Amino acid sequence: MDQTHREVFEKYVYAGAISRDADAVAALFTDDGVFDAPLAPDGHPLHQRLVGRDAIRAGISAYHRQPAYQAAMNRERSALVLHDTTDPDVFIAEIDVAFDEPGGRRTTMSLVQIFRLRDGRIAKLRDYFAEPPSAAPFTLA
Repeated sequence: MDQTHREVFEKYVYAGAISRDADAVAALFTDDGVFDAPLAPDGHPLHQRLVGRDAIRAGISAYHRQPAYQAAMNRERSALVLHDTTDPDVFIAEIDVAFDEPGGRRTTMSLVQIFRLRDGRIAKLRDYFAEPPSAAPFTLA
């Protein structure tokens, strides 16, 4: 059974941001899948283009070994819009993740992810994100 774009996206979010399981993230990709984060700064574990499940697993694992961002995701203030395209294998996720930081400060991290699927798996993911200025990688509470 074919998965909807929302189902693919939710599996990706659960495997990565929620459970922080690099093996599960890599399993969502085709054997030759590509993860690209063109806005990641030099020195960031996801700065380089990751090609193939092994490279994706290694990059995501290194990213998740960093200290977690010490803020809780505020689901009520966060927003997600999925955009279908004329190509049934391509969809775009537009995300504003709202965080409540210690001390009452609020931060929002906006990102866009472009997914290209092949046979129900992610063939290419371009993740355009910039972490909040004071942040290391974040976790969802």
